[in-house]
Amino acid sequence: MITYLYTLLKQRIFLIVLLVINFFGTIYGYIWYGPQLEQTPARFLLFVPDSPTASLFFTIFLVLLLLNKSWPLVEALAVVTLFKYGIWAVVMNVLMLVTTGYLSPAGYMLIFSHAAMAVQGLLYLPFYRFKTKHLIIVLIWTLHNDFIDYVYGMMPSYRSLTDYTPAIAYFTFWLSLVSVFLVYYLMQHKKIAPLRQIVRE
Repeated sequence: MITYLYTLLKQRIFLIVLLVINFFGTIYGYIWYGPQLEQTPARFLLFVPDSPTASLFFTIFLVLLLLNKSWPLVEALAVVTLFKYGIWAVVMNVLMLVTTGYLSPAGYMLIFSHAAMAVQGLLYLPFYRFKTKHLIIVLIWTLHNDFIDYVYGMMPSYRSLTDYTPAIAYFTFWLSLVSVFLVYYLMQHKKIAPLRQIVRE
């Protein structure tokens, strides 16, 4: 089963389909952030659209994988931010459902799509070539992003959750740490070795 999965993940047609999905998902994400970006100071623009930037990193990774090339820092940014913002968006939308008793069809779509984001980044762990030094840079990036979001007020707009902002900020900080150290643990774990052999075959 594992062998079949990783054989599928490296198939060119599968990579192209995944690339197309992530490409258009990235575009949709930036459009979703459009109203907020219009009000965002220029110096913060890079750090506001969290999820679409994460999927952009993964899209770049897929392009490079199809070209048999590697960009370790982008790989590290992709897997960590996909997991972090995938889980974050799922939790926020579930929290909206719990607190308001209602969630729009778009909200359910966001739960599904962001859960898929988190999973797809981890599925490609045997394909990544980044090292610990790259994860250190990603840790700085993610914590800096949290600082921009919750100190300067650039976080995504969920008006019904405004009263929970301090708790969300605390959760997000720890989610950043957990995301980086989870990826570090999985990359160091010896079970990744046989999976990499499957990838090379």
